[in-house]
Amino acid sequence: MESNMSTQIDKATLRQSFFLASQARAMASLYEDNFKLVSKYVHATSRGHEVLQVALGSQLLPQDFVAPYYRDDALLLAIGMQPYDLMLQLLAKANDPFSGGRTYYSHPSLKDEDKPKIPHQSSATGMQAIPTTGVAMGIQYKEKMGLYTEDFQGQLPIAVCSLGDASVTEGEVAEAFQMAALKQFPILYVVQDNGWDISANAEETRAQNAFEYIQGFHGIEARQIQGNNFLESYLEIQDILRIMRKERRPFLLHASVPLLNHHTSGVRMEWYRDDLEEQRKLDPTPIFIRQMLTEGFSQSDIEEIEQAAKEKVQADFERALAQEDPQAEDIFKHVYAPTPVSSEQGERRPANGEEKVMVDSALFAVQELMEDHPECLLYGQDVGGRLGGVFREAATLAQKFGDDRVFNTPIQEAFIIGSTVGMAATGLRPIVEVQFADYIWPGLNQLFTEVSRSYYLSNGKWPASMILRVPIGAYGSGGPYHSSSVESVLTNIKGIKIAYPSNGADLKGLMKSAYLDPNPVVIFEHKGLYWSKVPGTAAARTIMPDRNYALPFGQANMVLEASEDKKAEGPVALVVSYGMGVHWALNAAKAFPGQVSILDLRTLAPLDTEMIYTQLKKHHRCLVLTEEPVNCTFAQSIAARIQENCFESLDAPVQTLGAEDLPAIPLHENLEKAMLPSSQKVQAALEKLLKY
Repeated sequence: MESNMSTQIDKATLRQSFFLASQARAMASLYEDNFKLVSKYVHATSRGHEVLQVALGSQLLPQDFVAPYYRDDALLLAIGMQPYDLMLQLLAKANDPFSGGRTYYSHPSLKDEDKPKIPHQSSATGMQAIPTTGVAMGIQYKEKMGLYTEDFQGQLPIAVCSLGDASVTEGEVAEAFQMAALKQFPILYVVQDNGWDISANAEETRAQNAFEYIQGFHGIEARQIQGNNFLESYLEIQDILRIMRKERRPFLLHASVPLLNHHTSGVRMEWYRDDLEEQRKLDPTPIFIRQMLTEGFSQSDIEEIEQAAKEKVQADFERALAQEDPQAEDIFKHVYAPTPVSSEQGERRPANGEEKVMVDSALFAVQELMEDHPECLLYGQDVGGRLGGVFREAATLAQKFGDDRVFNTPIQEAFIIGSTVGMAATGLRPIVEVQFADYIWPGLNQLFTEVSRSYYLSNGKWPASMILRVPIGAYGSGGPYHSSSVESVLTNIKGIKIAYPSNGADLKGLMKSAYLDPNPVVIFEHKGLYWSKVPGTAAARTIMPDRNYALPFGQANMVLEASEDKKAEGPVALVVSYGMGVHWALNAAKAFPGQVSILDLRTLAPLDTEMIYTQLKKHHRCLVLTEEPVNCTFAQSIAARIQENCFESLDAPVQTLGAEDLPAIPLHENLEKAMLPSSQKVQAALEKLLKY
């Protein structure tokens, strides 16, 4: 079989592939020989997997996308990286090309013109499957919409997701497989199966291998190979890529490989492995050497290649050791990508403008964005043409823009959120929706691990441009599974921006700003404000701003001002709130004419602390109002910041008011009302505060 297959690979390709595999082996040996020096930061190597990875990486093109996993240093060499580049990351040097010293060895992100693109991903134990499938979704969308301007000369882009077999048991991998099979995305999943998780082996942890598992996802063609055989690996991958570039459909390649080095430098194989002798018999190096000899290379040729690889690796290591370490101040770079919206733009109240309910402001914002930007699309649960969102917040959009731009997904919150990383990497600007805040929890892994960290850990290469719409809050006896407030959890995720508007004009302006912002944005939209059906929420209805209206993040708004006379005489109080809380405060303030000001935060991240502190120093009393149960919340953190920064200006302790401290919002309206804040409860709190 080897001789028949080898006739299809030229000698130059064999020589270069053997040289790359030899470099990977030499790097693994060098790291062991210099263990005390390089083990400061955890690393893994490709030893045992290297020929499969070389076979894959050397056949990818610059227009392709690839998601390596943490053992894929040979793959990185095969796409054109040098040992020096990888060693800069190994040693966490300042000029590490992937992350600037921010993340582990073989955790790459790359945007070089002449190489396959590598968007940021996490530690790649299954979570990378969703963002990479999102890349394939973006490739397919751009093809359908005619958005590619490049001439690929028949070599259309594909996405490749590299996985260890143990990671395939992750539920998020199943979500990725489901969407790839359903939509027929051009993605290749390469599963490297070495039989181990860390110390748990396949017999302990897997009911079947990845080849067997993928049979349940109809529409994904699966193939199996011995991944320690270079020729078999190269030609199988060559055939798969040839088909994918023409037929545009998904594949899974299951490759059996030995693990000939430690799980990582911190988890040593001798601690737990009982199969080392058996595994060493499967070493890909002797197999590759036999294939080289069959093709006419001499033993001295092979030794010369190996020696050149060792010398290259040693020289690159010495060079990398001499490079500068990152400086402490570098940690503050690339938290957020610069946004073009720094001041209010357009007309908030255009002449002859019509008053609209809040849900219409969101609908018109998305419609205008889709009209103006072909890279804008909307997807999520039930947003498609049949329903247009359970709150009709996407009504008519599918009819206007078609099912390729507005479409339903399965019930897969992780995929909805995490796929946006891949979509953004292809140049798209997705708007996605999780149907209720209560159901955001399955997507938090992707939001925290993939979306929020992409720009920072890629050292500024890959901002994840997306908008996540989240209907939130209690309204009309929604009960324990449709009423939750979750902002305190999300405000603890750094790297995302968060809006929580209280009225339609702000919602439209923030939606437009969020779209133009290259950073990921979460917009909380209170269900009880959508139509102003809740008594006392008429102020959520506003004149529809014009098409160009954009409202910058981080600018709070005084929606009610205490009179100057009352400020001079005292006492007066400042209410700091957002969303529904603004309306509770507006109604409660009627009982204290001229004595209450209300600051609407509008965005929770970034937070306008300057406005909070400035206004507090004019009022000297403050109530922070939230819909969440108060303990351990974002509201309490605001109160703490006020007391830390404005203590000398306070005439009373900062007060917080929210829902009762209970596990869930009960169904019956009497119980719901008893748990939630209200205008009456706010009035009582203000009365107490003003009398302090």
